[in-house]
Amino acid sequence: MTTPTSTAVPAATRRAVLLQGNEAVAEGAIAAGARFFAGYPITPSTEIAEVLSRRLPEVGGTFIQMEDEIAGIAAVCGASLAGTKALTATSGPGFSLMQEMIGFATMAQIPCVVVDVMRGGPSTGLPTEPAQGDVMQARWGTHGEHSVIALVPSSVEECYTLTVEAFNLSEQYRTPVIILSDALIGHMREAVVLPEPGTLRIAERGTPDCEPDEYDTVTSTLDNILPRPPLGSPFRVHVTGLVYNRRSGAPDTSDPAAAADLGRYLREKIYHHRDAIVRVEEVEMHGAEVAIFAYGSVARSAMAVVRKLRAEGVPVGLVRPITLWPFPTLAVDRMAEQVRTVIVPEMNIRQMSWEVQAAVRGRAKVIDYGRVDGKLITPDEILELVKPEFYYHSWEDA
Repeated sequence: MTTPTSTAVPAATRRAVLLQGNEAVAEGAIAAGARFFAGYPITPSTEIAEVLSRRLPEVGGTFIQMEDEIAGIAAVCGASLAGTKALTATSGPGFSLMQEMIGFATMAQIPCVVVDVMRGGPSTGLPTEPAQGDVMQARWGTHGEHSVIALVPSSVEECYTLTVEAFNLSEQYRTPVIILSDALIGHMREAVVLPEPGTLRIAERGTPDCEPDEYDTVTSTLDNILPRPPLGSPFRVHVTGLVYNRRSGAPDTSDPAAAADLGRYLREKIYHHRDAIVRVEEVEMHGAEVAIFAYGSVARSAMAVVRKLRAEGVPVGLVRPITLWPFPTLAVDRMAEQVRTVIVPEMNIRQMSWEVQAAVRGRAKVIDYGRVDGKLITPDEILELVKPEFYYHSWEDA
C-alpha cells in the first residue's frame, strides 16, 4: 500500500486537464495499478478500451480485444488469478453477457473491476443515450446469494477517483467491484485537477500472512479476509465455481454445512464492513424539509436545483449515494427521520425508489419520477417535483 506524500503540490498551483469521463476511468485504472484489460468495444464505453490500448503498453501492461464480452471477463478473471490487477468495460448488453463470470468471480473471490457505462435498453435499446436501468442488474444480475459493491460517479473527477477506489475495494474484500457510469458521465468533458501520484491510497495485492504449508489450515473471517495468492506461487491455490470448504478450498458440494458457511460468508463479508464501504454525499441537509435522492448524472441536475432553492431560502437538500451497493440504508434512515418528503428522480422506472421506500418505512412521503427515453432529467423537471411542497417562481424566471 502506498502512503500519501508530504511534498504534494497544492491543487491551486497545479494545471487542470480537460478529460472525458471514460478517459478518466482509464487513467484512474492506470493510477490504481491495473496492468491488464480485456474486453470488446461497445458504445458508450469504447473510449475506455481505446485509451487503455495505448496506455497499458506504456506502463508495461497488456491490452487484449477479445471476441466478445464473455471472453473479456473470463480473461480478466484469469489475469487477476495470476496476480495482476485487471478490469473490463462494457455497457448494458455486454454487462448482461458477463453475469455468469461475475458470479464465478464472486464465488471464487477474484478481485477485479467491471465498468458499466449505462445506456438505454433492453437489448440494443438506445446505444448512444444515457440511462440508469442497470442498477438492479448490478445487484442481482448473477444468480445465488452473493454480495456486491457498486460505485456511481457523478463527475469526470469521480470517474478517476472512484476507479482507484474500486480497485482498492476489490483487493481488500476479494470481490468484483462494479462502476456504474452512464453515457452522459462517460462522454462528458470537464476540466479537472487529478490527484498527484502518492496522494491517493493504493491497495496492493498482498499475500497471506502465513507459511505456504499452513495456508489450507487458515480460514478467512469476516474481519480478516486473507489475500488471494497468485497461481504459480508457493501457496496451494484451488479455484472453483463449486461450493468449497473455506479452509481447504476444495469442492465440497455434499456438505450442507459447508455450503451454508460459504454462502453466508460471501454475503456477509461485504455487509459486515458496510460502514467502511458505503459513501454518501449530503448537501444542504441541515434544516432540510424536502430531500432529493439522486445519483449519477441525475444528481447533477438535482444539485443545481438545491443550490438555486437554498439561495432563495427554500429548505431543500440532496442525498447522493456514491456507493449504490451496499445500499446506503443508514443515510436514508437519517433522511427519513428529518424530512417530510423524499423525491427520487432517476433514468429508470422506480428501481432505486423502491429501495428508498423500503428504507423510509412510511416515515416520509416518497415521490418517484423516472425517464426511460434516453434523455437526462433536467433541473426544471426536478423543480416541478419540488414545487407542490413549496411556493416559488419557475426555474426560467430565475
